[in-house]
Amino acid sequence: MAKNLTKRSEDYSKWYNELVINADLAESSGVRGCMVIKPYGFSIWEKMQAELDRMFKETGHQNAYFPLFIPKSYFSKEASHVDGFAKECAIVTHYRLREDGKGGVEVDPDAKLEEELIVRPTSETIIWDTYRKWIQSYRDLPLLINQWANVVRWEMRTRLFLRTTEFLWQEGHTAHATKQEAIEETEQMVNIYAEFVENYMAVPVIKGLKTESERFAGAIETYCIEALMQDGKALQAGTSHFLGQNFAKAFDVKFTAKDGKQDYVWATSWGVSTRLMGALIMTHSDDKGLVLPPKLAPDQVVIVPIYRNDEQFDLVSEVAKEVMKELRSKGIRVKFDNRDTYKPGWKFNEYELKGVPVRLAIGPRDVENGTLELARRDTLTKESISRDNVASIVVDLMDEIQKNLYNKAASFRTEKTTEVSTYDEFKEVLNTKGGFILAHWDGTAETEEQIKNETKATIRCIPLDAKEEIGICMVTGKPSNKKVLFAKAY
Repeated sequence: MAKNLTKRSEDYSKWYNELVINADLAESSGVRGCMVIKPYGFSIWEKMQAELDRMFKETGHQNAYFPLFIPKSYFSKEASHVDGFAKECAIVTHYRLREDGKGGVEVDPDAKLEEELIVRPTSETIIWDTYRKWIQSYRDLPLLINQWANVVRWEMRTRLFLRTTEFLWQEGHTAHATKQEAIEETEQMVNIYAEFVENYMAVPVIKGLKTESERFAGAIETYCIEALMQDGKALQAGTSHFLGQNFAKAFDVKFTAKDGKQDYVWATSWGVSTRLMGALIMTHSDDKGLVLPPKLAPDQVVIVPIYRNDEQFDLVSEVAKEVMKELRSKGIRVKFDNRDTYKPGWKFNEYELKGVPVRLAIGPRDVENGTLELARRDTLTKESISRDNVASIVVDLMDEIQKNLYNKAASFRTEKTTEVSTYDEFKEVLNTKGGFILAHWDGTAETEEQIKNETKATIRCIPLDAKEEIGICMVTGKPSNKKVLFAKAY
């Protein structure tokens, strides 16, 4: 377990891959481009899922489940949607195998489906076909549905958690009687994502609107949250889409209003995925391994006994169990590692690698003195604390570590955010410093594409809090009324 990782400064990508594998979060599978999420990694995802699910339900949403397979014809109904996903779709064409006469199997050519099925890359089409049956009147609105599911988007280049052919996510799909209601829902959900990512993951984000070329396929407007990773690259951490009446018209979803008139409903969709795991890892972790915010750590505290013989082990274990019971009564997730197959030093390295926020060590001398050794994962500092004060110290420390991780990430983002006025300055900052760059843009897709082709940087978003200021586009010199956020991205 305790392996030395490649340093971030030497090879950030290699460091990330080694960390994911060595910290027991996930591994590649026998299926190209797909991953196995291991129990430790999945327990972090479950914590994320639980908090988000609570936040969705508190705002009136309900969970449902829709089929994995979508008839190909459904994708033809919303033109921009099919254009956006056509190149990423996995297609089921047959429903049976047969023996090949050589001890193996082959696809039975007689078992061809009448209509091919798409393995869902996203569920708008199957859900809106269903909503046509569910919605007749204004009394059926708003319809606020969320689905926890897996999706498949065929990827050529994959990386654990960040980009895999199959990944886990949630997708919300809502229907509303008015345009304003749908826009308010879209904004509410991007705010919920920002609240979750900042308060639970301790990752600061910038909320904004995507440019037309970066919008979700079939959306009128896409809201997003953008986070900055330690290598100076941006990561899109969540999106919320105002779909207008596009899908309602494509799937003929109408309702009778209070005045008796019929109209198409207004729609939204929104989602976050296991990509958040990548954001969590890359925002906080260091050369020693994972660093987890206490709110999402499977184990917030681990207790490691120090002993030389059975007598000392019994003595130390008694105190450790008392401390564990006390901490659990305060709602702290505690693990007592009493395995005798590994030495304390090995365990220290393991829990450092796995990012456990607080480590408590207890030896015979600590029992005698009424003390414990406390080590913090975020600062890598150690101190001796009183056994009597352990509960209050640890409870306070959970909040302190959570805030410290957020503040550290926010300071890093501030240092790595630069405002520029010329294209030369933009390219210089991009190549030497990286990070977020704020610059004027003329609002055209042509200029956006030119910048992307020449620098590999994209417009991450038009920040919602961007101040109105008259300026000129750094590339064309044409007028611009606000600066937009650029970065190289995952």
